[in-house]
Amino acid sequence: MTSRDDFPAPKDDFVITHFLVVSDQDKSRTWYERVLGAKAVLERDPVILKVANSWIILNDGGGPTEDKPGVTLETPPDRMRTSSFMNIRVADIADAYEKWSAAGAEFLTEPKDRGGEIRAYMRDPDGHLIEVGQTTMV
Repeated sequence: MTSRDDFPAPKDDFVITHFLVVSDQDKSRTWYERVLGAKAVLERDPVILKVANSWIILNDGGGPTEDKPGVTLETPPDRMRTSSFMNIRVADIADAYEKWSAAGAEFLTEPKDRGGEIRAYMRDPDGHLIEVGQTTMV
C-alpha cells in the first residue's frame, strides 16, 4: 500500500521532481526500479517513482495543451546533444557503477577522477543522460 508520504505532494512549502518524456512507460519504469531501486507509487499515466529522497515522473510525449501552448514534449531527438541531465550524488561511485552496471545500466565510460569529484554518465532507455558522481573534496 502506498502512503501519502510516498507521493510528491508536500504538506507545506514545495518539493522538486524530475519529469521525463519516455517512449514506453512500462520499460522505463522497470529500468528505474531495477537500476536505481525506484519504488513505483503510480504505475502509469504518469508513472511516479520515489527514488531515494526524490521523485521521477515518466510520461508519454505529446503536443501543446492549454497550459503549455506551442510546446511539444518528446524524447531526446539526438543522444549526443542535451540541455539538461539528472545528477545523482553517491557515497561510493565504484560500488554504484558495479551494482548499476550489473542491473543493466550502460555507462558511457568508467568513472573518471575530475579532481573534486569522480563521475560517470549513463543513459536510461530513451537516452536521457544521468550523471553519477562522488564528491571527493570534502
